Formats: sequence, structure tokens, C-alpha cells
Amino acid sequence: MFDFGIIPPAMFLGMIIFMLYGFPVAFSLAAVGLFFGIIGIATGHFSEAFLQALPLRIFGIVSNDLLLAIPFFTFMGAILERCGLAEDLLEGTGKLFGAVPGGLAYAVIVVGAILGAITGTVAASVITMGVISLPIMLRYGYSPRVATGVIAASGTITQVIPPSLVLVVLADQLGRSVGDMYLGAIGPSILQIAIFLGFILLLSIFRPETVPPLPKEVRGDLNWSLLMRVLAGMVPSIVLIFLVLGTIFMGLATPTEAGALGVVGAMALAALHGRLTWPLIRQAMTSTMHITTMVVMILIGSTCFSLVFQGMDGSRWIEHMLSGIPGGPVGFLIFVNIFIFILAFFLDFFEIAFIVIPMLAPVASALGIDLIWFGVLICVNMQTSFMHPPFGFALFYLRSIASRDVKTRDIYVGAIPWVVMQLILVAIIIFWPQSVTYWLNKGPAVDLNTIKIEVPGFGGNQLSLPPMGEPGSGNDSPQLPGLTLPPLGGLPGQQPAPATAPPANPAQPAPPPDLSQPPTIK
Repeated sequence: MFDFGIIPPAMFLGMIIFMLYGFPVAFSLAAVGLFFGIIGIATGHFSEAFLQALPLRIFGIVSNDLLLAIPFFTFMGAILERCGLAEDLLEGTGKLFGAVPGGLAYAVIVVGAILGAITGTVAASVITMGVISLPIMLRYGYSPRVATGVIAASGTITQVIPPSLVLVVLADQLGRSVGDMYLGAIGPSILQIAIFLGFILLLSIFRPETVPPLPKEVRGDLNWSLLMRVLAGMVPSIVLIFLVLGTIFMGLATPTEAGALGVVGAMALAALHGRLTWPLIRQAMTSTMHITTMVVMILIGSTCFSLVFQGMDGSRWIEHMLSGIPGGPVGFLIFVNIFIFILAFFLDFFEIAFIVIPMLAPVASALGIDLIWFGVLICVNMQTSFMHPPFGFALFYLRSIASRDVKTRDIYVGAIPWVVMQLILVAIIIFWPQSVTYWLNKGPAVDLNTIKIEVPGFGGNQLSLPPMGEPGSGNDSPQLPGLTLPPLGGLPGQQPAPATAPPANPAQPAPPPDLSQPPTIK
């Protein structure tokens, strides 16, 4: 453990002590980094010039165009949280599925996935669906544990479904394309929704009393009017999803530009529902400012820490420890996911992404692990940080809007099965990487052994050089057909080589090659 000195472990321990004491994460990271930076200079690990990279790194953070996607997506989610879209979707789909046991739970999962694809924020999904659907589910006989669990879990799907903020941050930290990260998350998103729906189906079969259907007088008749109402709520959402994700996947816009399009679409939806007011915009701007400032400050603090940590050979220390884990890449992934699952009890996903991922990414790359697969896997794992008791933020959000009749114990116990399902998805992705990599655009496969290069006039189908001059003839310079170069002896400042008599019967010169045509590649 101490092959690279005592300072790297001491830095890691100091960071943990600062954060457990309660200091803000951004300032804790910066303080630990600067303190050990002074120690590094005093002990000769690096010179003062090494820290000159810190201002350049901070400038690189604030000038990073990719990070502009964070305020855009946050602002879009804050507007959609208050524009009435979720109410329309939940009411329509709740009545559509209400005739079957677990119908309201199905509706919550489906609407949670749609909101996740257009908002990208957990708080908006959990709070909105909790306010609307939790009283109805409890009123018509749903178990409090099932009702609170499905609402919290459907909100955390937002972490995996593009355009998730977590995927944007992970793409930046791993040095990969946001579009590829979004494509890689499609498979796990579908699997997560399928697992959640399958759990409700099992409950409706084996414990139907916990998920009863809605009464006929509440859900109404299944007719064209109801279907059109559901479509009227979903079509604008699908259009907005295309604006945000379709333009990225088709290469028409960068994630930052797609985020700006999403903001315009969200404001249009709010205006369509008659709720685009100045107070709504002001609240959305305030929320966006708080989240964006927090993210940038944590990123600056983590940059200060990681710079000094690398100067102390901390990255080599981490790689030395993790590369020796038995089991190869699979053993490494299992260990990392257990480690991050434990960290998620105490740290927010932004803190994990900015502190831990830069340490783990070089090791994963050295083991030959695809970083898109690695990033999506970590994202799926980090969604458990919103669910597992006692520090899950989704549970806090739900507790804040639930009535006093709902016990905190029921919220915590109800979350456990959904955490287990999220961990099952983590195991599926570890042992089935194609669930992520299948969606990536790998481009056409080319066999390099079948490539042939043809140059017109030079040896037909083979690439050949023109003949050189006859050795010893006094004209050793290369000659091209139809082109005579001066002899080597006739260079400036030298005596010209003696002329040689031309051959008695000169051969007919070969026609000059047609160099107007480019070489062809087969």
C-alpha cells in the first residue's frame, strides 16, 4: 500500500476526514490539495512550477463548452417541473392502465421514464409524481411501501435515461463523447424499465391486494376520448425528446446546442399549458444558478486535489492497488461497484464523478475496459445513491411532500426492493457488456489486408518506383519517363560530369504517365 510513499494515502484520508466533519466538499478538496501541495514542494516531490498548471486547469473548466449543457438541462427540467406536463401525463396514463391490478404503478413508471427523457433531474420527477399520484394510490388501497417505492424508483430512472446530467459529467471526466454515452445508456434504460414493470407484474399476480385496480367510476371508460387525451400529453413530450436527443444522435447538434433547443421547447410547452410566467422563469433561473454554481465549485476543488494527487504519484498508487485485484477486469468492476455503492451512502453523484472517477478511469483503460461501458455502469450504480436508506435524496424528497399518515419507516423499507433491482441491473451490465456497446455506432468494418493502391502509369496494378540511372554511367540521378533530371555531377558549384555518348539505337521513349488521375484504392 505504501510502495509510492505515505503521502497519497494521507491525502485520500484527509479528504474523507474533512468531508465527514461537515465542511463543504468543494472547499474541502481545494484545502486538502493546496495543503499537500505545500508539503509536496517542501519534500521535493515537485517544484513550484508544477502548480502553475492549476490556473490553466481552472480556466479550462470555466471555458469548457460541454459543461454549458448542465445549466441548459437544469433550466429545462425546472420549467417542465412546473408547467403541468406531468399532471396531464399521469392523469391520462393512470386512467388508461387503471383497470388492471398495478395500473397506477405502471403509469408512474412509464411517466417517470418520459419525464426522465425530457427533464434529466431526479428532484423534478420524484416531487411532481409524489404530489400527484401518492395521495391517489393511497386513497384506493395501494400499500404505502409499494406506492412510495415505485414513485422514488421511477424518479431515479432519470439518472440513466438520456439526457441525464450524470452522463454529461461522466463523459467529461472520462474524455468521451456525450452522444456515445447517451447511446450506450439506451440499453440499460430499457432493461431498468422492464425490470421495474416486471416487479409490479409479479406483485399483481402474487400479492394483488397491495396494488388494486382503480374503481370504474374513477377511471371512466376506455374510449377514443381517453386515448386522444393521453396522446395529447405524450406527443409534445415526444417532440421535445426528439429536439434534445434526436438532434444529438443524428449529428445535427452538440449536447450544448441540444440543451438550448430543449430550453426553447420547454418554454413552448409551458406556454402551451398557459403557465409561462415571469415567476416561473425566475424560480427556474434561481434553481439553475444554484445547481450550476455547486457543480463548477466542486469541479474546481476536485481539479486542485487531483493535480496535487497526481504530482504525489497518487494515480500510480491507485493503479498499483487496483490492478492486482483477482479476477481481471471483472474482478476490478465488481470491486469498483461495491466501493461506489458504499460511497453513495455519503457522497452526492457529482462528488463521486469529480473525485473518484478520475482515479479509476486510467486503471479501467489499462485493463482494456471500454470507457463508455464503464461510464454507463457507474451511472447505473450511482442511481442507487438516491434510493438506499438512510441518505437517499429521493427518499428525502418523498418525505417532504408525503402526508403525516405515511411513516418514514414505510418509505425506507419500501425502497429496499427497488435498490435490489438496480443492483441486479448493475450485475447484468457487468456480465453482459453488449447491453451498452450494442447501441454504439462502430462504423463500417474494413479489412486492411484487402486494400490495394493503384497509381496510373507505374506498373499497372502494382505500385512501383521509376528506374534509377545506370550506375557508373555518370548519370546516377533517377529518371522518370518523359522527364530528364540533371545529373548529380551538374549541381551548382561542381564541375559537370563528362557527357556520355547516346546509345546507337535509342529506344522509343515510353509515353508519359497520366498523372491527372488520382491513385485508386480498392
